[in-house]
Amino acid sequence: NVDLEVFLGQLVLITGRSGSGKTTLLNLLAGLDRPTSGTINFQEQDLSQLSEGELTKLRRRHIGFVFQSFGLLSLLSAYENVELPLRIAGWDRGERQRRTEECLGLVGLSDRMGHRPFELSGGEQQRVAIARAIVHRPSLIFADEPTGELDSVTGAAVFSLLKKIVDKEDVTVIAVTHDIAMAEEMATSTMELSDGSLDSNKED
Repeated sequence: NVDLEVFLGQLVLITGRSGSGKTTLLNLLAGLDRPTSGTINFQEQDLSQLSEGELTKLRRRHIGFVFQSFGLLSLLSAYENVELPLRIAGWDRGERQRRTEECLGLVGLSDRMGHRPFELSGGEQQRVAIARAIVHRPSLIFADEPTGELDSVTGAAVFSLLKKIVDKEDVTVIAVTHDIAMAEEMATSTMELSDGSLDSNKED
C-alpha cells in the first residue's frame, strides 16, 4: 500500500524499523526488483514493462547509487573509482578527466584523488562514493543507509553534502536512513515505512 510521488530537486528521506522493507522499496524503485502488483514509473516509463537490458541501460544513464558499505574498488584510487562509470559509458578521455575532477572537487577531495580507499577515512570513502554516484549526471540518486558506518558528526556532514548535491547538480535523492534527527531538517520530505504503508511525517 505504498503510494509515492517524487519530483526533481527533492531530498526525500525514508525511515522505518529494521525489517520494515526500506531496502526492498529502494530496490523496487530502482528496477532491481520487480513488484508483484502495482506500477513504478520513472520519467513516464513503467519499469515493469522494460527488459533487463533496458533497465540496466536506464540505471547507467539516469540513476546513481550510494551504499552503506561505500562499495569502492580497493585496488583503484579515488579518482579511478569515480571515473570508472564514465569509462563504462564510453566518455572520451578529456571529458572523463574534467567531470571526475569536478565531482571530486564538489565533495571536497581534490587533494585526495590519488589515494586508495584504505588510505581514506570512512567519511572520505563515502564522499568518493557520492562523487561516483553523480559523475555520469544522473537525475536520481538512491542512498541506502549512507551514514550507517559513520559517526554522528561525519554522518551529518554526509547529509549536508547530499543536500548540496541536490541543489548544485539539480538531481533528486531518495535516502533510507535511521539517522532521522540529523537529516530531517535538510530534507524536502520525510516518510516512515511501517506495516507496508508509507506515511508522510514532513512535506514542504
